[in-house]
Amino acid sequence: MKKTFQLVHPKIKPARLIEAVRRDVKKYIKREKRKSLPEGVDYWDFDCKYGPTEAKAEIILTSEISKCITEAEAEHLESFYLEILAKPGHKKTYKTSEAPVKD
Repeated sequence: MKKTFQLVHPKIKPARLIEAVRRDVKKYIKREKRKSLPEGVDYWDFDCKYGPTEAKAEIILTSEISKCITEAEAEHLESFYLEILAKPGHKKTYKTSEAPVKD
């Protein structure tokens, strides 16, 4: 998903537009996770970017998407750019001697 979300509309309140953005993002991520995994892939991972425009977009974590949408609402932005791209993910495997040590 590469999309510029508009937060200004003559008839719809900004709070409703924010809810619609959150719903679209959640629906997109859920739909991508349901797709069958290719051979040798453990899970779907996501590359995400957020910014006021596409040119100013910065890389963010998937867990930061909600925070960024809240920031856009707090800053009263007229629009913002959000990019979420699915990619194959692989779990890290540790040998017994390389396992992280717990204190």
